[in-house]
Amino acid sequence: MTPESFEDVEVGMALDPVTVRPTTIQLFRFSAATWNAHRIHYDAGYAATEGYPDVLVQSHLHGCFLLRTALDWAGPRARLRRFGWRNRGIAVPGDTLTCTGVVTACRVDGSGAGLVECALEERKADGTLCAPGTAVLELPRRSPGDGEEVRP
Repeated sequence: MTPESFEDVEVGMALDPVTVRPTTIQLFRFSAATWNAHRIHYDAGYAATEGYPDVLVQSHLHGCFLLRTALDWAGPRARLRRFGWRNRGIAVPGDTLTCTGVVTACRVDGSGAGLVECALEERKADGTLCAPGTAVLELPRRSPGDGEEVRP
């Protein structure tokens, strides 16, 4: 569930999971949109010569899935302050990938902005970790007493 404000968030809160099932069309289009010409992402025959079972989900697409998880949870009024991930496992079209996250820290910075730090994971249905990540999100603040939002 999307929090209304920074004050509604607590350490340990789980982010709503996002499940995706990439397709070969999605991978082809992502390669085209990102100018990624590596054939392992759109040519199954070539991917096989490299030892892969099929075309591979692009490393940056794994990152996009994780980022979508954080931003969907935080809501449209949130701002992304920092994001990073590492690719640890491969995925191919048809794999069911589930992205999850948990709030690891909440703090107010020097400007009064409410920052939420999250640990993220993308796993295949068999539990294989594809990509761990982190995000720092700025959420709107409520002003004390009147319930109105404050954004520094």
